[in-house]
Amino acid sequence: MRAVIQRVTEASVTVDGQIISKIGPGLLCLIGIKDTDTTTDIDWIAKRLLNIRVWPDEEDQRKGWSKSVVDKNYQILCVSQFTLCGRIRNGNKPDFSKAMKPGEAKQVYIAFLDRLKLGLGEDKVFDGVFGAMMSVSLVNDGPVTFTISSDE
Repeated sequence: MRAVIQRVTEASVTVDGQIISKIGPGLLCLIGIKDTDTTTDIDWIAKRLLNIRVWPDEEDQRKGWSKSVVDKNYQILCVSQFTLCGRIRNGNKPDFSKAMKPGEAKQVYIAFLDRLKLGLGEDKVFDGVFGAMMSVSLVNDGPVTFTISSDE
């Protein structure tokens, strides 16, 4: 499982001209599910998202990188993105053979969202529409962006 994590002041997902999800301060997470991912990968990535310290302590700015999304009681917006599993080895056309098939991937993605909701709260975790063409808007705070992979 792969994730691109961006600290944002706001983010939203639009499908067919309608805003589907919108958050204020928090994390925008692009999620790629590989064909070998299991519940172990779900738990590993979810734990990292919930605990990564990417905000400073307001009371002591010298303590940079000390607060997580849970500590701040912020929100997470997840967007499924199979292209994170793409590879470009030969030529210029991406190979998506390592991405999990859509039917299975949707179930893994739902389980992943459920795991985040357990750790942060049902009302703090949002997502787009699985498999849809989406427009993702964000205001990157910092900018602060990380990539993580459960198999590294």
